[in-house]
Amino acid sequence: MSVMNMVQAINNAFDIKLSDDNTVVMFGEDVGVEGGVFRVTEGLQKKYGANRVFDTPLAESAIVGTGLGMAMSGLRPVVELQFDGFTYPAFNQIISNVSRMHNRTRGRYKAPMVIRFPYGGGINAIEHHSESPEALYAHIPGIKVVVPSTPYDAKGLMISAIETDDPVIFMEPKRIYRAIKQEVPEEKFSIPIGKAKVLSEGSDVTLIAFGAMIRECQKAIQMAKEENISVELIDLRTIYPIDKETIVESIKKTGRVIIVAEAPESFSVGAELMAIANEEAFLYLEAPPKRVMGFDTIVPLAKGEPFYLITPDRIFYEIERTVRY
Repeated sequence: MSVMNMVQAINNAFDIKLSDDNTVVMFGEDVGVEGGVFRVTEGLQKKYGANRVFDTPLAESAIVGTGLGMAMSGLRPVVELQFDGFTYPAFNQIISNVSRMHNRTRGRYKAPMVIRFPYGGGINAIEHHSESPEALYAHIPGIKVVVPSTPYDAKGLMISAIETDDPVIFMEPKRIYRAIKQEVPEEKFSIPIGKAKVLSEGSDVTLIAFGAMIRECQKAIQMAKEENISVELIDLRTIYPIDKETIVESIKKTGRVIIVAEAPESFSVGAELMAIANEEAFLYLEAPPKRVMGFDTIVPLAKGEPFYLITPDRIFYEIERTVRY
């Protein structure tokens, strides 16, 4: 075991896969020499060479399109798009080609590639550097969407993402890249894509979150304990495919559900989870499903961002209201 933050855990996953699979290649803006803006790929080019870990021009559509061609030719590319807001220029490639290739060719070609990028707010960034586009990508058939919340999960999920034969959007919550440290096995292990995790069991209300919001939920749960409110916390881990079974089982047990995510509220993953609650556990509900999410506006710049970000106080307020409904 080693103590790692999320950056180190993902880098370790890359090191393992580059070592044990010669078809794995990595590229993107500043991925090679510099090791990426957040140094997630630091040291890998030096260890594995510029033929397998290399820099690209600032051309997101070309990065993803090249990755798709490589994937169809037998490689397993891991491509980095430097920030969440920089994924939009590649959206045409992702929705028109990457997601459809297996279906378009009637299974003749697969697209085993990972498209990874830092996402979310909380670092006082400029425009296009604090987006939460998980709902956009989860809505596209043919793509898996993964969001880890801890170093351990980041490593296990990344290894699974590289090894799957489907294209995976891997969203790395930049706010907690170095904010959390935990023991992570140095050897290879994987976590199944599509399986949520119950982080803490409770009886009064189910809290569902992912990525950086898990930490905020855990702080809110401590506040709830002081009021003798028992909260069950589910870490979604995978946005698509979504783990309906774990979600529904928990809602049936507690009778209440609150979804926490920093993306804008309308037409969101939160809305999908509310639909699951109503369709699969309606007769068990003792209060309306609620969302604690971002506002339907562009993420503000640094001075306004604290008013946009979700706080433990805001989560606890909704927990208390829902339990006392």
